[in-house]
Amino acid sequence: MADAAEKIATYQDVLDAPSNVVAEIIGGRLVTHPRPSPKHSVASSGLGGKLAPPFHFGDGGPGGWLILDEPELHLGDDIVVPDLAGWRRERMTSVPETAWIDLAPDWACEVISPSTARYDRGEKREIYAREGVNHLWHVDPTDRLLEAFELHDGNWVLLKTLKNDEEVALPPFAAVPFLLGALWPD
Repeated sequence: MADAAEKIATYQDVLDAPSNVVAEIIGGRLVTHPRPSPKHSVASSGLGGKLAPPFHFGDGGPGGWLILDEPELHLGDDIVVPDLAGWRRERMTSVPETAWIDLAPDWACEVISPSTARYDRGEKREIYAREGVNHLWHVDPTDRLLEAFELHDGNWVLLKTLKNDEEVALPPFAAVPFLLGALWPD
C-alpha cells in the first residue's frame, strides 16, 4: 500500500501519463514503464496469434474465449495492463463500452521484460490471485521460457516451465497445442 506521505494515485494520473509509457496503479502508486520492445511484442503478438484462432474464433479449436491484447483492468483499487488476457465467454457475455474492464480475466499473460519483471512476478501476480484469475502465464523472450501457473486456494502453483521450442499444451488452452519456438523472433 502507498505510504501515508505518498499521494495515492488516481485514474487521472494514468490518463495524464505520457503516451510513450504504460501506466498502471499498483498498491496506490502510479507505476510507469516503457512501451514494449520489439522482442517483447513479437512474443506477445505470436502468443495471441496462436491462441486467437482456436479459442477466440473457434477456428480449429473449441472457441468460447474472448482474448484481448493489453486490456486495461480495473481490479479493486489497482489498474493493471497485462500483455494478454482471456475471459470465458460465459463470464463476459458482452464487451464493455468503457475504456477499461472491471471483470477479472480467467487467464492473464505477462511477457517478462527487464522494466516489468519485478511487478509482473510480484505485486501484479498477487493482484491476479486476489481477484481469482485462475491461470497465469509468464513468457520470458530473453530466456525463451513459459511458466504456467494455476490458482489453488488463493495461491499460485507452478504447473510447468517450458523452454525453447517445447510443445505448449497447458491449461486453460491445452486443447490446441503449439510449439513455443513460434514466440521467439529468431
